[in-house]
Amino acid sequence: MGHPAEQHAAEKTSKQSLFALALGSVGVVYGDIGTSPLYAFREALKPVAADGVTQGEIIGIISLMIWTLTVIVTLKYVLLLLRADNDGEGGTLSLLALLTKSVNGQRAFLMILGLVGAALFLGDAMITPALSVMSAVEGLKLVTPRLDSAVLPISVVILIALFAIQSKGTGMVARFFGPITALWFIVMGLCGLMHIADDLTILKAFNPWYAIEFVMREGFAGVVVLGAVFLTVTGAEALYADLGHFGRRPIQYAWFLLVFPALLLNYLGQGAFVLQTPEAMGNPFFLMFPQWALLPVVILATAATIIASQAVITGAFSLVRQAIHLGYMPRMQILFTSETNTGQIFLPSVNTLLLVGVITLVLGFESSDALATAYGISVTGAMVVTTLMAFEFVRLKWKWPQTVAIATLAPLLAIEVIFLGANLLKIHDGGWVPAMLAAGFTIVMWTWKRGTAILFEKTRRIDVPLDAFVPMVEKKSDHAPVSVPGIAIFLTSDPETAPAALLHNIKHNHVLHEKNVILTIRTVNKPRVAMDERFKVEKISERFTTIELRFGFMESHNVSQALAYLRKTGFKFDIMSTSFYLGRRKLVPDAESGMPMWQDRLYIAMANAATDPSDYFHLPANRVVELGSHVII
Repeated sequence: MGHPAEQHAAEKTSKQSLFALALGSVGVVYGDIGTSPLYAFREALKPVAADGVTQGEIIGIISLMIWTLTVIVTLKYVLLLLRADNDGEGGTLSLLALLTKSVNGQRAFLMILGLVGAALFLGDAMITPALSVMSAVEGLKLVTPRLDSAVLPISVVILIALFAIQSKGTGMVARFFGPITALWFIVMGLCGLMHIADDLTILKAFNPWYAIEFVMREGFAGVVVLGAVFLTVTGAEALYADLGHFGRRPIQYAWFLLVFPALLLNYLGQGAFVLQTPEAMGNPFFLMFPQWALLPVVILATAATIIASQAVITGAFSLVRQAIHLGYMPRMQILFTSETNTGQIFLPSVNTLLLVGVITLVLGFESSDALATAYGISVTGAMVVTTLMAFEFVRLKWKWPQTVAIATLAPLLAIEVIFLGANLLKIHDGGWVPAMLAAGFTIVMWTWKRGTAILFEKTRRIDVPLDAFVPMVEKKSDHAPVSVPGIAIFLTSDPETAPAALLHNIKHNHVLHEKNVILTIRTVNKPRVAMDERFKVEKISERFTTIELRFGFMESHNVSQALAYLRKTGFKFDIMSTSFYLGRRKLVPDAESGMPMWQDRLYIAMANAATDPSDYFHLPANRVVELGSHVII
């Protein structure tokens, strides 16, 4: 037992740490969902506003919003999915990696589900910055109508600046994210609280019957409203995706103590305000504030939307890194922007792609109203995918009986499918954009996975088994290769066969090093690998050794660093007398085998654009030798 004072100090430190993490999660995790009040209620009113809005319709819409937040965010994400982690990491691909370790027959189905979910999230990462920033900047029109024409250029400048600073890293800015977003939630909540007294009948919205009655009464218009109501939970996937950054308890505390109450108060306040002032339904959020407060609130809203956009951009970086390490995307340059936090990364190619996509959306749609119609499909689709994968998770990992799993998740799935159907009605009105983006990202990831598997099988047919090659090459004869000093490390994806670079080196240079290492790099289906599990070393003969390096899908594949650590365990390794041999393949498309010609060309284009393996694996540039070959796919 420790001293009471020491225990008290430890508890105090733990509470301070929990508070700091909860405050940080407010900025990163809840940035997106916290900007929904800017446009969600406004968009939900439009389908029923043509002939004037009745008291019952306003109470019904607010009731739908309250219960959507309660059922989907609180029950599904905060209370259920935050417990479904892969060694502390969350998100669609993290869940996919966990499930593929336990599933055989349904592996292909789960893989497609995971890819579609990831693709929808990437589409969301393009639309969120465009919609959030534009909806905030549009508040300037209420400050003075003369600024109407400036909304579009100001939005574009803010977005370009946002993507330009990504390479600097979010470390220094991150400390300010939590407090600014916390202030945003407090301002939203207080403003809503002040306006609830405008018409206390809005409190009837806590009764779910008003939500059900609204949908039943309004018919088709009610279904269209559902598509807009779903905007209240945009960003809920970030709860799960950012689990590894903050942990379950800080995210839950932030939701129940600040975020959920602030959102409820604001939506109730907007509803009561419109009941009293029907002409305000064109932009109820900003019109709730007095004229003197408009400009400060617009500035705060813009800061909050930039933070929300920042969160979804860094989420896209993390997801793409997971996809690369799990074999769904080609290698890309990954830069680390923090010496202490490996989660703070920057992917230049992804950043450029997102910037081009976001600016195209802003210039193409020109207003947040038009963009809001395009938004729901990617969010609802991703949620349906997560629920389907969660069904497999609770059965396989938590050992829930099938009846319990169905009873728990089927109602959630039914609600999300209804919301998805409501959003699909907007396909012709901009909804095709996220659908097209998701389809494109899915095709890219599926092509890379399938093409890599085909390439592996084709090269394996002509490969020489390593256990047969070693005795043959070590055999003393007149044709034996010349022995040269030093260590040669040959990188290969298949440790069972002799690497192509080794065969080419002997064929063309007629030499064999004193020591030869066949090095395989594996990405395992968990976020991180402990150092004592990092290596597997096997000596084949006096001159040949096989080494397998294992990395988690959230880790940097730093081979030089790993080999330096391996030296401490007794492996003799001097970087100055070591050469790294890489095989470089020139891929040639062939319509008669493998994939269709268009897919072959797509795969080859991605392979050519992939980051050089010596950079990706952090190999010393002046110690790398590349030997090429032609492969038909």
